[in-house]
Amino acid sequence: MLYFDDIEVGATRSFGRYEVTREEVLDFAAKYDPQPFHLSDEAAAQTHFGRLAASGWHTCSMAMAMFVAEMKAHPQAALGAAGVDELRWLKPVYPGDTLRCESEVLEKKASQSRAEMGSLRNRMTVYNQNDEPVLRFVALALIRRRPA
Repeated sequence: MLYFDDIEVGATRSFGRYEVTREEVLDFAAKYDPQPFHLSDEAAAQTHFGRLAASGWHTCSMAMAMFVAEMKAHPQAALGAAGVDELRWLKPVYPGDTLRCESEVLEKKASQSRAEMGSLRNRMTVYNQNDEPVLRFVALALIRRRPA
């Protein structure tokens, strides 16, 4: 189990593999982001996307799925998150893309009011199969300190 005390600023890790399917892009868009360019090749062809593209919110969800799988494989004493800063969709994600993640610990702070926990600022970058960044954000994570 990885605790707050075990984590160093500057630490990086690479993880995940997510194959983006047309069916999932259409299903997600129909439920959560029903803009025409996420639902139709014809509508997307009239935009800067040029073809059917995944919702940015779908891309965030795929990143979260990869992160949770990583936490299952390498357990952390995670306590949830306090939010996200600097969210940027850098390139469209298309059906047929394969995504992966890289994270870097930018900052860590022990809680002043809750001795059992601390917070981390992690930069998460999601890349496609061409190693092009498609999504970047800074996650504000809460994590338990190592028990005494």
